[in-house]
Amino acid sequence: MTKTRIEAFSDGVIAILITIMVLELKVPHGTSWEHLQPAVFTLLMYLLSFIYLGIYWSNHHHMFHATKSVNGAVLWANLHLLFWLSLVPFATTWMGENHFTAFPTSVYGAVLLAAAIAYTILLRCIIRHEGPHSTLASAVGNDGKGKLSVALYASAIPLAFVHALIADAIYVAVALIWLIPDRRIESRFTRET
Repeated sequence: MTKTRIEAFSDGVIAILITIMVLELKVPHGTSWEHLQPAVFTLLMYLLSFIYLGIYWSNHHHMFHATKSVNGAVLWANLHLLFWLSLVPFATTWMGENHFTAFPTSVYGAVLLAAAIAYTILLRCIIRHEGPHSTLASAVGNDGKGKLSVALYASAIPLAFVHALIADAIYVAVALIWLIPDRRIESRFTRET
């Protein structure tokens, strides 16, 4: 099967998730800083989650750029990833409106962890479909950033109950790790041309 429909569908879902998040932002009733202050936590969570969805969209694009075709397993693995990403707006709003308290912070981490695991499953399904010598397999290698992300999310979830800001710092750190451009796939295509 070709990959165009899975790419278009995924792009649309991620765009809708970002739209849902922005629609959840409540406009303050007033014109001063005091009126804006209650929304600061929600705005910070929106920013972090927007960055996360952008990272997933960008990496998903690169992954499918290196993919030649898909099969049923890849389609279902992609839906699995989109399911967990679809919970980001819920976790974002809940954590933001509750000012980064322990349980909503840990749930946010659980959603991020599940999305990271789902992304890894999708990656492995594509590599299994295309073979160990495919462009994607050689570009990804041992996927150190992916494994590190999963480990950091898994540690942040219980740490949210020690102090929520520790978990928040881990979530920001993982986002920063992925904001540094991952040129493995791009450099692989440059070498092949």
